[in-house]
Amino acid sequence: MTEAPLPIWLDGQILPAAKARIDPADRGFLLGDGVFETMRVAGGALCHFTRHMDRLEHGAAVLHMPPPDRVALAAGVESLLAACALGSGSLRLTLTRGTGPRGLLPPAHVRPTCLITATATTPPATPVRLVMATHRRDAGSVLSRIKSLNYLPSILARMEAAAMGADDALLLNHAGHVAETSASTLIACLGGQPVTPPISDGALPGTVRGVLVDAGMVRVGRITVSALLQAEALFTCNSLGLREVAGLDGCAVARRPDLLAALRACAWR
Repeated sequence: MTEAPLPIWLDGQILPAAKARIDPADRGFLLGDGVFETMRVAGGALCHFTRHMDRLEHGAAVLHMPPPDRVALAAGVESLLAACALGSGSLRLTLTRGTGPRGLLPPAHVRPTCLITATATTPPATPVRLVMATHRRDAGSVLSRIKSLNYLPSILARMEAAAMGADDALLLNHAGHVAETSASTLIACLGGQPVTPPISDGALPGTVRGVLVDAGMVRVGRITVSALLQAEALFTCNSLGLREVAGLDGCAVARRPDLLAALRACAWR
């Protein structure tokens, strides 16, 4: 028996998902003009909410959108968690520029659309198999530093990985250095030290990445392909989980379960 979809929060209202309506002229739908955050729910509360709001606000500023109302969003999150009786899972917050006339230029007066949806499941914590994608991460693009709704490069990379029987794609930048996977931060254990690529090489400033770096668990540094192939262990992490890498381009990768446990404990303590 199929479970009924969870309620959603749209522009200040809790609604059944089937009754929610996004205007056909919304620029998020038509042009990918917006930003989003995916947030982990554990123990009935959101993890790292302030970090997510900081990144959402930064992304909106980069796109010259009005800053999100943090008080309203916090209230929306709490009301949706209660309406869904959600103890664990995730919330996705999508913020678009709202409606506008035809063409690329936004309207003079912007009225953003804000949607929050809930999911009662989280991705598995099982190891992942990676392949190096032929698609490259554009480290010079401002979009590589924000959670933009424009996700086509990552979608194409993930499709490429799936066609090769892998779980995810590892993206290099145009200089050939490691950036990230299609939807996660990459961490490589090099010389006994966990290292993650710098933002300047195309890595998204992930929330869990920030927690681990700020705690001193992970160092930021350039990762070359040659160094990657000699790593003592590899991990992927995003706001929903931290996973071991079991294989890269069909070759087995060494495992460090002790380091995996330490990283997880630091990420969500």
